Amino acid sequence: MTTTLLYDGSLNGLMTAIFTIYDRKIKLPIIALDSREQNHLFEGTELVITDPDKAQRVWNRFNSLCEHQDSHQVYCAFLSEIIGIENTIYEYLKMTFTAQKAPGSDSANATVLKITQAAKMVNHEKQRIEALVRFHLIDEETYYANIEPDFNVLPLIASHFKDHYHNQKWVIYDLKRNFGISYDLETVQEVQIDFKKARSQGAILPTRASENNSDVDSSSSFRSSTALRINSKEINYKDLWNQYFNSTHIKSRKNLKLHLQYVPERCWKYLNENI
Repeated sequence: MTTTLLYDGSLNGLMTAIFTIYDRKIKLPIIALDSREQNHLFEGTELVITDPDKAQRVWNRFNSLCEHQDSHQVYCAFLSEIIGIENTIYEYLKMTFTAQKAPGSDSANATVLKITQAAKMVNHEKQRIEALVRFHLIDEETYYANIEPDFNVLPLIASHFKDHYHNQKWVIYDLKRNFGISYDLETVQEVQIDFKKARSQGAILPTRASENNSDVDSSSSFRSSTALRINSKEINYKDLWNQYFNSTHIKSRKNLKLHLQYVPERCWKYLNENI
């Protein structure tokens, strides 16, 4: 009989589920994200309570048996959020623990191939977002950018923007997953924005992804709702840039097919230019 372990969607939650499998010697485990299961009372289904200590024990053991690139690939695969990736990661760790070393890049192995392919897609998305993020000045000193990546790449791009924009405060917000990262010239931290409150007080930034989120604690939201108003100087700069872009754009040489090869239409929303 299979045992379905429901976890909270975090890496710590997944590692706790894997710890539970080994600790209780569960023979036929299935790991699933809690929200994907309709009935928590279904026979053979259990809810895993995330335990950071247990999770760290599993992750540390895995890291001791593999190279950094192997653990990074697993982490990237986890961020892909592909349905069933939890079980692929479990199988990968299981192979590592059994052989006392990571399976490496054995593309003939279905589990390894899935991890490699998922990680590759996530890394590609990471590079795409790093190139396409466009900041808007929202007060006198803070810049803001919305993103809606196909995969959860926000944890991967933090260091890139901290290194390249270390002398300015910024916020990058994932509308699809309703969380962001904020840099205050010293540290990068995770934030949530109460868009409902912000919109009621005149914010004009896109708020689609969190419209129905009533669980956001406004006390932990980024700064205040007034910080979400785009600075008038920013609007002027954007208008000037579009005027320059349009004046240098030669319509007769426009090649939409070539343009789409480099910047797919789904990426245009990130650009200031009017394509």
